[in-house]
Amino acid sequence: MTGKLKIREVIVVEGKSDTERIHQAVNADTLETRGSAISDETLEYIEELHDKRGVIVFTDPDFSGEKIRKTIREAVPGVKHAFLNRREAVPHGQGSLGVEHASPEAIRAALKNLYTEEPEGEELITKTMLMQAGLMSGADAKKKRQLLGEYLHIGYTNGKQLHKRLNLFQITPEEFEEAMQEITEEL
Repeated sequence: MTGKLKIREVIVVEGKSDTERIHQAVNADTLETRGSAISDETLEYIEELHDKRGVIVFTDPDFSGEKIRKTIREAVPGVKHAFLNRREAVPHGQGSLGVEHASPEAIRAALKNLYTEEPEGEELITKTMLMQAGLMSGADAKKKRQLLGEYLHIGYTNGKQLHKRLNLFQITPEEFEEAMQEITEEL
């Protein structure tokens, strides 16, 4: 594994195939949740690892992956998150989504664009801002949310979760406006 980017934190993934793909991209230790029903024992282990080395949650960009993120986030506040865009996680453009399908380059990029959730505090991005940007409803709302998630490296969310995720990761109004300008140009 000489020459590969060394990651100090433990990367939490869903399964063995994810671990294998991570090891192709970087030099890191992983912990597999083995599905979305995470045991209390696994959560305790994640908490211990977070205290000792830090933890990066790197799950599939799908419903199960989001469920795992939420479970870990609630049990172990302050973990870091890496996100893949949906198109980077699909084999040959179709099929099931998964970290195991991502290229080593996409994995390294996701690990360089980490987010740490901040305790709920000041609301930097308001729902009004999201509505005015056409992210909550309208013909292109879903596409805009997808592009925004890709641009900011925070993953895709539905309209209800976008507000929460932007504020949890403390995306500033300036970062939001810059991203929206880029998205508008792309559309």
